[in-house]
Amino acid sequence: MTKMATRLRIVEVERLKTACSTCSLQELCLPAGLNESELAAMDKLVDLRRQIKRGDHLYRVGTSLQSLYAIRSGFMKSSVLHDDGREQVAGFHMMGDLMGMDAIGTSQHLCDAVALEDSEVCDIPLKDLEALSRTIPSLQQHFHRIMSREIARDYGVMLLLGSMRAEERLAAFLLNLSQRFAARGYSSLEFHLRMTREEIGSYLGLKLETVSRTLSGFQAQGLIAVQNKHLRILNIDALRALVSPHGCRD
Repeated sequence: MTKMATRLRIVEVERLKTACSTCSLQELCLPAGLNESELAAMDKLVDLRRQIKRGDHLYRVGTSLQSLYAIRSGFMKSSVLHDDGREQVAGFHMMGDLMGMDAIGTSQHLCDAVALEDSEVCDIPLKDLEALSRTIPSLQQHFHRIMSREIARDYGVMLLLGSMRAEERLAAFLLNLSQRFAARGYSSLEFHLRMTREEIGSYLGLKLETVSRTLSGFQAQGLIAVQNKHLRILNIDALRALVSPHGCRD
């Protein structure tokens, strides 16, 4: 085999590794439920994958909407800056999540998207997605379900901030992370917190000191064990009891 043929073979193998049809996150992302021929069409659509270094932006407030982004690996946050320079974290996003939908209504992004660790995203051109959706009704239906899920999550956060005490907010946050990691095949009881305590506080409407004190309180009660950013849930039933009857949404 010539060197050129070898290089082409390597490129093809790498393409197959990252294809929608072979992606382990397929059930969480847009291609969920598509048949073989429809997945092949999706593979042609999602031809570009971007590496985002920790601390770099995927997109910024005010930039025009060109694509949606499916997180293939890594962890990201969406946030906005207040006029006084304070950051308001709007959400945390992990592998399998779809980002960029904030711009669908206005064609401009309403928040910044920043990588909390080195990440990789699949670039999905919106115009091409819309065209493909017209030929694959199940793709359009699934996209609508994803949008509905995001709306429900935002509604859940509003309820969280409006009706829960600090302990309940943080317990609900940890349970939500637990559910999301489990849905992706990871441990539901042991994971790394990619975000800082300050970012958690911004998202939950709590001060940094309150987040740190509440985590320490959970640890003293034997609910969790925390070492730096590594967290283990020791008593998930007790965490659930804290947020009942509010519930915990993904």
